[in-house]
Amino acid sequence: MKIAFLPIDNRPVCYTLPVQISRIDRCIEFFIPERRLLGDLTMQADISGLFKWLENLPECDAIVLSLDTIAYGGLIPSRRSPETFDEIKERIGRLKDILKTKNAKIYAFSSIMRISNNNINEEEKEYWSRWGKKIFDYSYQTHKLGCESCIANVIPSEILDDYLATRKRNFEINKIYLEWQKEGLLDTLVFSKDDCAEYGFNVQEAKALEQLGGFTKTGADEIPLTLLARAIAKPVKISPVFLAPDCIELISNYEDVSIENSVRGQIELSGCTLSSKEDADIILYVNNFEEKQGEIVMGGWTKPFDGILEKPEKPFMIADVRYANGSDNALVEQVLNSGYDENFYGYSGWNTSANTLGSLICVAKIKFCAIDYNEQAFKSLEAIRLLDDWGYQANVRQTADIELKQGMYPYEQRVNKFLGTNFTPEYKLPWNRKFEVEITL
Repeated sequence: MKIAFLPIDNRPVCYTLPVQISRIDRCIEFFIPERRLLGDLTMQADISGLFKWLENLPECDAIVLSLDTIAYGGLIPSRRSPETFDEIKERIGRLKDILKTKNAKIYAFSSIMRISNNNINEEEKEYWSRWGKKIFDYSYQTHKLGCESCIANVIPSEILDDYLATRKRNFEINKIYLEWQKEGLLDTLVFSKDDCAEYGFNVQEAKALEQLGGFTKTGADEIPLTLLARAIAKPVKISPVFLAPDCIELISNYEDVSIENSVRGQIELSGCTLSSKEDADIILYVNNFEEKQGEIVMGGWTKPFDGILEKPEKPFMIADVRYANGSDNALVEQVLNSGYDENFYGYSGWNTSANTLGSLICVAKIKFCAIDYNEQAFKSLEAIRLLDDWGYQANVRQTADIELKQGMYPYEQRVNKFLGTNFTPEYKLPWNRKFEVEITL
């Protein structure tokens, strides 16, 4: 199967992770643009270069497409770009002309502009450092109360006007994509909701798009991976098993749906079906939280898993969502001590619950459906996930002033023992911040 993949940006989880997943099946021919063409934290993508890449693609069965990458130069530039609606409309018009020439199923996604609840402008416009929290409050209260909140009076009019104009531009562009889908150009179109709250302009826009016939999904970075799984058309039956079954109605950090519905949504969007445990092809263990999802980096404690993880006699995968962005050490200890076997179809504890679930299901589905299974590729991928989500995010990242390679060494030893491998990892911080680490073997 030939699959083309245009990522959101050049982060490891957006760029190298899909490549690693595709290698699990040697029969997948995977086409992805050169990494230098994609944007990062401060630079937008080379849109001209990406157009050339799209035009020169060989005939593929499927194209997984980040519309933000072409329209704005990436997910982060979609919030920062000063370009006008007409400029963006002209650009995506060229994209439409190219896609019409491709004899492939197109799985596309576009973001609904997020509203972060802080004054950090690392991924926003400059004024967010002073006005971000107030803009969030204005959005939240305006939606909740059904009228403009008095808090608008404390935000300078030129800043509020610019922010609202950017939102309107992006919303109108998303409506154009809806027309493409109605014309039959897109096989699947997803509007992603990133960093959601109960109320806000982003929630209102999502409802408006749904009323126009659009499909919205909580999450962001994992959605291209979920669509990659969807492009593998073979049906797979998945049975979710929650390790805290009395708490499935709780809502994860940065999301607006229950963990039960988050799991259901990721399974369905990946092209899989919900099943009973007896009839399932793959068991999905969900290490969900009790009371509230923890968050190690932010100091948010939650009760660790204290039960017994009983491995089934059929394929299984483990979604570790007890914490946002980092593993539950208690659960991972059980996984490592229980030993590796051929029924193990993957582990993930990456960032939000949606991130974890979407990426994990993609791995498991491609392994299950593989025509020419590559065990070394799967073990390489799992080594990276455990070292990242467990070793780095849940442990070493919290240790001040320790050399990264030195800090990760004990985790390398444990992971190699579990997988029966002898990997020698290298580490770097590709965006010069601690949020993401790039691990190469």
